[in-house]
Amino acid sequence: MKRVLIILVAAALAAAAWASPPQYEYSGKWGSSGSGNGQFNVPYGVAIASSGNVYVADRSNARIQYFTSSGSFLGKWGSFGEGNGQFRMPSGVAVASNGNVYVADRYNNRIQYSTSTGSFLGKWGSEGTGNGQFDWPYGVAVAPNGTVYVGDTWNSRIQYFTSSGSFLGKWGSRGSGNGQFISPRGVAFAYSGNVYVAEYGNHRVQYFTSSGSFLGKWGSEGTGNGEFDRPTDVAVSSSGNLCVSDYDNHRIQYFTLTGSFLGKWGSYGSGNGQFYWPLGVAVAPNGDVYVVDSYNYRIQYFNQTNTAVVPESLGKVKALFR
Repeated sequence: MKRVLIILVAAALAAAAWASPPQYEYSGKWGSSGSGNGQFNVPYGVAIASSGNVYVADRSNARIQYFTSSGSFLGKWGSFGEGNGQFRMPSGVAVASNGNVYVADRYNNRIQYSTSTGSFLGKWGSEGTGNGQFDWPYGVAVAPNGTVYVGDTWNSRIQYFTSSGSFLGKWGSRGSGNGQFISPRGVAFAYSGNVYVAEYGNHRVQYFTSSGSFLGKWGSEGTGNGEFDRPTDVAVSSSGNLCVSDYDNHRIQYFTLTGSFLGKWGSYGSGNGQFYWPLGVAVAPNGDVYVVDSYNYRIQYFNQTNTAVVPESLGKVKALFR
């Protein structure tokens, strides 16, 4: 009987250890202030393709740059303007399962999309409050079926569209109630089919069904665990964790998909693992987290690790029953 208990306890301890939330450690960075290849001028959004390539909305340089997973420059497109493939303050960026890249072209009040190397494919949107119109769109996310979700910031709503821009639906109004928004920004689509929104003005995260039915929320203004000071973006990992860029707290927090706090990292500064107003956040297929460290003019990335404490030997378990 004692042997059975030892085995059961050891198994329970091992299971608890492996079930512990992941930890994140600094892995690398790239970028500096400027307009050259691999340099940035207040970068905003970031997205990871299934290939592992990293796309960055280089906001004040009015372009998209893309890189290998470790930051080697691969290419760029865009310039300042209103033409096809031009941008005025691109903010959010998302990569569809087919490799197409969607950009929230904020000051042009539109969404543009292109191939993975920047060849223009299409656009939609104009300034206004009607269906398919925008007032400073910040965030964009693409579901596996191609549906495009947009954080229509100053219209205080989320709109969603087909992959080519046909209007499908919307939800939200200005306020602090459930399903209402003050400055919704980052948007993420989870593998569960739910949509997560970083709400800059109400200092919280809300989540919904894919058609906008309210499911839950968490967060309030502050510096404690699970509190936010102007969250700007959200990203969901394949393992089911949600990362949030906590802008004015200069950190990343991560949670379960229902809002239970799991961990955090970062502080104000320019050292490795520190941030100066982090804006965009994205999770790679391997679980690594990429953060747009906007006013340090760089991208930092962090490796997912498991640091669970397990018994050093079965002898320690046996000692419990002596």
